[in-house]
Amino acid sequence: MYSKVESVSKLVLDSIDFIEYQGLARILHHCLIRYPEAELVQGLKDCDVTSSWPKFAHRQQNDQGTVLLGEYLQGWNTALVDSENEEQLVELKLDYGQLFFGPEEPNAVPQGSVYLSEEQLLNDRTTMLLMDFYRIHGVELDVDYPQPLDHIGLFFAVLDQTFGRLDSEPNNNALIRFTQELLQQHFLPWAFRCFTLANQHATTDFYRGLSLLGSDFLTQLQQDFKTLPLDLRLYR
Repeated sequence: MYSKVESVSKLVLDSIDFIEYQGLARILHHCLIRYPEAELVQGLKDCDVTSSWPKFAHRQQNDQGTVLLGEYLQGWNTALVDSENEEQLVELKLDYGQLFFGPEEPNAVPQGSVYLSEEQLLNDRTTMLLMDFYRIHGVELDVDYPQPLDHIGLFFAVLDQTFGRLDSEPNNNALIRFTQELLQQHFLPWAFRCFTLANQHATTDFYRGLSLLGSDFLTQLQQDFKTLPLDLRLYR
């Protein structure tokens, strides 16, 4: 059922800054897993995240995403954290809601099974396959509230953990293979579509920029780990 993945050369692995990759995965996890809070956005502004975001191959998505997110953060009202005037934050929360949460059907559903099952259901067969994959590899996720395991934000949480381990275990072939299989079989087949929809429907430059940078990061991971996503039919 699954396509073979190529082995990753030591030269490529040595060129990867896994701590940097871990940081990117963590940012995307926190930005995508739940409604935004002022402290999160302020933190991204304070650390000037767009200046430190890697350019990779200077793809257009990267350039555009950096500009959009950077301009949004530049215009962020620093006093908002302690202010009763939350219009800016409310706008951002509304954008997150219509993209990823609801109350109506989200425009960029963040769960993989909705893209991969004909009935477009949550917790469908592909979610069960991911659950089995995590169980076999001993992956445990600590979630704040019940959430399907194939939420895009949780994938970045797993990558966060994985890159942290690869920084200290760069020659762990089993861990490299795990990363390849996670990307090829469970994440990349649908994640690009999710980010495309998020970019199309976002009403703020915050989520437009994040969707472009997230997609570009996945493109880089696909190249780094020599992984061609499974050619699966998408139902949205």
